[in-house]
Amino acid sequence: MPTNAQFGPPAPQDDGTRQLLQWGSSIVAAGVVAGVLLETVLGGYTRTGAHTNAGWFALIVVLGCVPFGGMLLALGVAKWLRNRRIAQGREER
Repeated sequence: MPTNAQFGPPAPQDDGTRQLLQWGSSIVAAGVVAGVLLETVLGGYTRTGAHTNAGWFALIVVLGCVPFGGMLLALGVAKWLRNRRIAQGREER
């Protein structure tokens, strides 16, 4: 059974940046959609919480998806900027 060491390091195009950007943006989008639904369709929320059971579920989705997706998206953007800087450094040589 071959190991990863036999094939060398992964190609620079496949370092996970694209996946981080895709998943981070889709998770943030799911949180935003849940927030919009919470405000418009599911009765909104007040200081004490949501007004319906589905509203509570949407609130939990928002509070889970937006921070986690935001971290994934921030990491993806940071990796994309780093890869771009490295590629520009290679072109200058």
